[in-house]
Amino acid sequence: MRFRVGVSVAALAAGLMIGGVALAQGRVPAPQPMPLPMPPPIPAPQDIPYLGALTVDVDATDLHHGIFTIKETVPIAGTGPVILTYPRWLPGAHNPGGAIDKVASLIIHADGKRLEWTRDPVDVFAFHIDPPKGAKTLDVSFQFLSPVSTREGRVVMTPEMLNAEWISLVLYPAGYFSRDIPVKTSIKLPEGWKYATALETEHEDGQWVHFKTTPFNQVADSPLIAGKYYKRVELDPGGPAPVYLDVIADAPEDLEIKPDQIQAHKNLVQQAYRTFGSHHYDHYDFLFTLSDKMGGNGLEHHQSSEDGTQPGYFVDWEKGSAGRDLLAHEYTHSWDGKFRRGADLWTPTFNVAMRDSLLWVYEGQTQYWGYVLAARSGLMSKQDTLDAIAMTAATYDHRIGREWKPLADTTNDPIVASRRPLSWLSWQRSEDYYSEGQLVWLDVDTLIRERSGGKRSLDDFARAFFGVYNGSFITQTYTFEDVVKALNAVEPYDWASFLKTRLEGHGPGAPLDGLKRGGYQLVYTGVQSGYARSVEAMRHFGDFTYSLGFSVNPMGQLGDVLWESPAFKAGLTADTQLIAVNGLNYDADTLKRAITAAKTGTAPIELLVKINNHYRTVKIDYHEGLKYPHLEKIGAGEGSLDAILTPKS
Repeated sequence: MRFRVGVSVAALAAGLMIGGVALAQGRVPAPQPMPLPMPPPIPAPQDIPYLGALTVDVDATDLHHGIFTIKETVPIAGTGPVILTYPRWLPGAHNPGGAIDKVASLIIHADGKRLEWTRDPVDVFAFHIDPPKGAKTLDVSFQFLSPVSTREGRVVMTPEMLNAEWISLVLYPAGYFSRDIPVKTSIKLPEGWKYATALETEHEDGQWVHFKTTPFNQVADSPLIAGKYYKRVELDPGGPAPVYLDVIADAPEDLEIKPDQIQAHKNLVQQAYRTFGSHHYDHYDFLFTLSDKMGGNGLEHHQSSEDGTQPGYFVDWEKGSAGRDLLAHEYTHSWDGKFRRGADLWTPTFNVAMRDSLLWVYEGQTQYWGYVLAARSGLMSKQDTLDAIAMTAATYDHRIGREWKPLADTTNDPIVASRRPLSWLSWQRSEDYYSEGQLVWLDVDTLIRERSGGKRSLDDFARAFFGVYNGSFITQTYTFEDVVKALNAVEPYDWASFLKTRLEGHGPGAPLDGLKRGGYQLVYTGVQSGYARSVEAMRHFGDFTYSLGFSVNPMGQLGDVLWESPAFKAGLTADTQLIAVNGLNYDADTLKRAITAAKTGTAPIELLVKINNHYRTVKIDYHEGLKYPHLEKIGAGEGSLDAILTPKS
């Protein structure tokens, strides 16, 4: 403390000095802050018809900048303020990931006069407009600035193709169920491009395609793909509803599809019908993009799916089946997720919060059927499917995070983490309801088969639970109790306790009883399966997860580091740069040789690593050799897992 000249210590002790005058002893207490009243909430949606159809015209020809330009007309009553909302909660993503940050140049007119809009201070996805009395229409224009690089998000427009998701291209009025708002859409495509969508075309006019008026919930669920190089394959001629494989590729040679490949995709449709005993669409389109320029995708819709993978899907078919469960997974969602959906996940608009507690059914059982249908259809061989299940079992058997975080809580991850990168995946866990959920449903299936002496299976549950109201695509919701009731109708058992033990328990290890009951056990050998090699090639990484405890890309950068693995204990983290192995420049083969040599030696493996700007040598005292997961047959003869993967006749 500094003392002012002429002020005594006693005066300071008696009170504060202001302008040389001592204040009375004791301070006047400062007032505590109090909150301002919150603004009125956005009106809750009502299940009543909107007063007219919105029109939405999208110009998708600015390929150089990746900009969609939207012009929209919104009928209004003309009797007061209007609130327009931009979709926030995205079906399939299960989170509030609406790309409001990519909306620009929002300008609104009524009766030829520009109106100023105000963003809601609490719900930033809502815009308040005060139109003049008697105005009957809002003329809205805005841009959607799609990502031009992967650091901004998924790229959806390239010189060869585009992916227009209507849910990102529409502002809609608050206060109404989305199913009660009719929308008439149109899109302008680059000259000569072909397109595919579940929306029904009304007519074409030059570069413009005009679609029939459709409820907004269906419009938002019916994306479009378009491109220079296009091929359509009919997968079920003469079937109960048309099913098409619509393929758009970076180059025409990527569209060369062999007859046996087409047959495998046709088999997928038939095996799905034999499993679920129904369909829930008027027609179905696999919107399949093959590109290393546009972002990959796997997103379910009721009458279509967005499926994006690498250009070599067909032409490199013999190099491995990694990722070939994609179409089977997304197709299954037409039954599981779109038609039947958890009651707390269904919402009346795209701005009402979703709750994800039943994603272990929505995604977990879909993951299960995705593998099963891929095997039954021939998209994947039986051996590749077994090897894929082995990789899943190993991954989740090492999910040490279950010690503190149960599987049920991972259903909150889409909202908690929104798929942002995690430092310690095996400890933090992330959306494990997908593939650990798959293991739970394998456990259910094999237990039904065991208890019923092979007379019943999860296929019976699928037909009863997903097969109701054949032909309808009106969503039917369910609760945990409904799932238990349906399982008990197939095979009486204490399914509530069975499921809760696996959803709420803490291990140890993954739920692998289904493997053992199915006639297999998880083992590790020093040789990778062919399927694992194809996964490495597709994802461009080397897998040392079950030996040293990390994956690594071709540049030597570590991916995920397994919690409490040898690498973890040596202080390594994700993004560490691996420079050298035992004094030799790093490459994957050098590291494999070092791990193999250490198995018969006593010296530790020495790694020169770079973390940020710091170099250091770490010594990993590991001598167990390379480890890769496999399923090993138990006993002789066919087990129930073999039967599960066998095509249904």
